[in-house]
Amino acid sequence: MSAGGGNQMISVVPDELKFQFELEKQSFCDLKVVNNTEHHVAFKVKTTSPKKYFVRPNTGVIQAWDSCVIRVTLQAQREYPPDMQCKDKFLLQSTTVPPNTDVDDLPQDTFTKESGRALEECKLRVVYMTPGLAQGTSEDEALRSSMSGLDTNSNQAFQRLKDERDAAVRQTQQLQQELDILKRRRFRKGDPGFSFTFAIFVGLIGLMVGFLLNLSLSSPSTE
Repeated sequence: MSAGGGNQMISVVPDELKFQFELEKQSFCDLKVVNNTEHHVAFKVKTTSPKKYFVRPNTGVIQAWDSCVIRVTLQAQREYPPDMQCKDKFLLQSTTVPPNTDVDDLPQDTFTKESGRALEECKLRVVYMTPGLAQGTSEDEALRSSMSGLDTNSNQAFQRLKDERDAAVRQTQQLQQELDILKRRRFRKGDPGFSFTFAIFVGLIGLMVGFLLNLSLSSPSTE
């Protein structure tokens, strides 16, 4: 069973669990579960890593054509996973139950095949995302490796430094592109403000280069 629509008993949005991953910080993802039937539907959430995640509610009953929100919380982690890849999986099981059934009244075998009930299953994968750039570069991987030996405070300071550096690089690249455009217009007639604008952009780029040099010189030692 996929997480999308079709003639399924329930539908789940989004179709994967995405968490903003930061060391020593919790992160959460909300799942909206919709009952697509005229019956009461009971659900249960399972995961391959129960100690890492806090799911509320992990079991419940949804009335006909109704929905509920499940909040999955990633507990604070002390180290980055290899290559920021996560192999954890979630399974959301669902089955119809009699009207007015309360979650506390569900039999223990409700979500087992031995119960004889029609059981549907929705598999969800987990994706970790960094707060800064969506995709890490090889330089980012090297920075994360160097951060692994630092204490928590140093890790956070180094992460902020990397984010500031990345922002400065992007701004410098943008200024360089605009400067190239101005250069191409240099000999065009009717552009009297070129020399003054050109001087401003040259000065800004000089400031950004100096800022980058200061960042590199002030990077914390990994020794």
